[in-house]
Amino acid sequence: MKKMHLLIVAPLLMASTPAFAHVGPGDHGSFVSGFLHPLTGPDHVLAMVAVGLAAVMLGSRARLAIPVAFVSVMIVGFVAALAGMHLPFVEPVILASAVVIGLLVAVARPASPTLVAAIVGCFAFFHGHAHGAEMAGANAFSFGVGFVLATAFLHAVGMGIGSAAGRLTRGTTALRIAGGATALGGVLLLAS
Repeated sequence: MKKMHLLIVAPLLMASTPAFAHVGPGDHGSFVSGFLHPLTGPDHVLAMVAVGLAAVMLGSRARLAIPVAFVSVMIVGFVAALAGMHLPFVEPVILASAVVIGLLVAVARPASPTLVAAIVGCFAFFHGHAHGAEMAGANAFSFGVGFVLATAFLHAVGMGIGSAAGRLTRGTTALRIAGGATALGGVLLLAS
């Protein structure tokens, strides 16, 4: 029972911290700032964990395909931002990604991995664009490697939570609760 509470409370705790994803101007362009950017913003954390949960929910080849789709399209969004492409509503869409992907897991309806990859890919473009827009250009490669590795790490955390949740209840109940908690965390961030 304590494990179940942890699965519900952990995403909510992540949502209750202030957003520190936007580092100071002197810190842009390093591997460390790139790595910390997704880890210190609750909007990014919730969305990345939700991607991992969705990958576990779909199972099979989706366990790899969904996170790879996200990371690949995120890199495209990063490059687009560095090239000067303007994209409106970046932050609201990033917040919405946690809600939508979390709800996909909470609802637990059979879905095509291709459709889910397309959905997470759309959101990934905005996540990547946010990283690129905040990059001062000092060393885009180091910064990019940092946020790609942190994103993959957060996907793995979500997959670990999803796998543990599935084992905990021998089914999808705890996984659905974790998805719902992620969506709720996103809603709370949207409301703040």
